[in-house]
Amino acid sequence: MTTLEEQIDIAAPVLATWQQLHRVHEYPRFVDGVRTAHPHGRNHAHLALKVGGTERSVDTEITDHGRGRVMAWRTLDSVHLSGAFALLPLDPRHTRLQIRLEYDPEAVHREFGGPRGFAQAGTIERAVRSDLEHFRDLLEARVTAADHHPDPAPPHP
Repeated sequence: MTTLEEQIDIAAPVLATWQQLHRVHEYPRFVDGVRTAHPHGRNHAHLALKVGGTERSVDTEITDHGRGRVMAWRTLDSVHLSGAFALLPLDPRHTRLQIRLEYDPEAVHREFGGPRGFAQAGTIERAVRSDLEHFRDLLEARVTAADHHPDPAPPHP
């Protein structure tokens, strides 16, 4: 197994980051190659992927740990990927999102084709970095919009 670890700082509170990670249906907006994503059941999701011209569907199991600070996941079929997102509050309005991804390079090549060795590792690293940047951009835009357009105050009785 190969392990990749990346992190990104986000101008958003931990709770907003946690909630965005759980919006499975929005994964296509920030994860390259995810065409559709649908939660099913309490802890599962189905993702339709297109990577390097190869289309696959994967089912995943998602588990939460650490009081809203760690979300772990794993695929339940032939691709055998697993990982975790950890959220670290930097201050009340900033969060560090860390990802740990574990994968079998041969299984990834067998399922999706593409390069091997250092080229494969570099491709996966660039894809994860890009996905984190897209996630950050999406979430920061939402937080900024909410700050500029707060919910109206409830009427007084």
